[in-house]
Amino acid sequence: MSKFLVTGATGNVGRHVVSQLAEAGLEVRALVRNPGTARLPDGVEAVRGDLTVPESLEPALRDVESVFLLWPGYSEAATAAAVTAVARHARRVVYLSADVEDLADGEEPALFHQSVERLIRHSGLSWTFLRPGGFAANTLGWADQIRQGVVRWPFGQAVRALIHEKDIAAVAVHVLTSAGHTGGRYVLSGPEQLTQAEQVRIIGEVAGHEVRWEEQPLDEAREHLTALWGDPGFVETALKGWGAAVDSPERMTDTVRRLLGRPPLTFRQWAEDHVADFR
Repeated sequence: MSKFLVTGATGNVGRHVVSQLAEAGLEVRALVRNPGTARLPDGVEAVRGDLTVPESLEPALRDVESVFLLWPGYSEAATAAAVTAVARHARRVVYLSADVEDLADGEEPALFHQSVERLIRHSGLSWTFLRPGGFAANTLGWADQIRQGVVRWPFGQAVRALIHEKDIAAVAVHVLTSAGHTGGRYVLSGPEQLTQAEQVRIIGEVAGHEVRWEEQPLDEAREHLTALWGDPGFVETALKGWGAAVDSPERMTDTVRRLLGRPPLTFRQWAEDHVADFR
């Protein structure tokens, strides 16, 4: 029987990949930093390891055929060593990337995910890239404000096509367990385009209380988010992306429906799954 290694196994997407593979009766190994606190389904093997410490991966990769790969951060040397380690053991990898452009021949990567994709493409592994747009789970960052009834944030009219983490995981499991996906670059989205203000309204309706959107001035948002996230470059990237989505909505695709034979879960369904986080 094939053995599957899942990295990021306790995260938003990885935990669903683990549980869906286990529910299908497949042999699953989870790479975790602390097996004692991982809370994995029965029958799942937890192995201690860290992608940023490539030498720690060898025990987790023994007898593994397929890897679901999710990176917690980027160091060129560590990433290259980790991909090399995966390629020594596994036959194929499904990498959770982002909605990035393909690189032309000789073009240097401008983004983290492009760099990882290039390493994987040159590794000798059979590969598939999953390229989701916005994650619905990112709206958990509004939880405190939603409980108070007002979300003060920039770009309320930014239009997103947010995807449920369960759908990303379901696509990953489908690709890991079926043939015909080598070289696939699958752009994933939710089934609807909603403004950020509409997302807040829906969460409030599901949580059972009215929540108002309050537009935050850009300078104030920049200062607030820099204090919150600690990375000015990341803040600027986020603000630029939200600003662009006001006039150019995040794209929707039919990839989830095409691969799974069902429509993606709606944002309201996501909010219902997470209602306890907003009360």
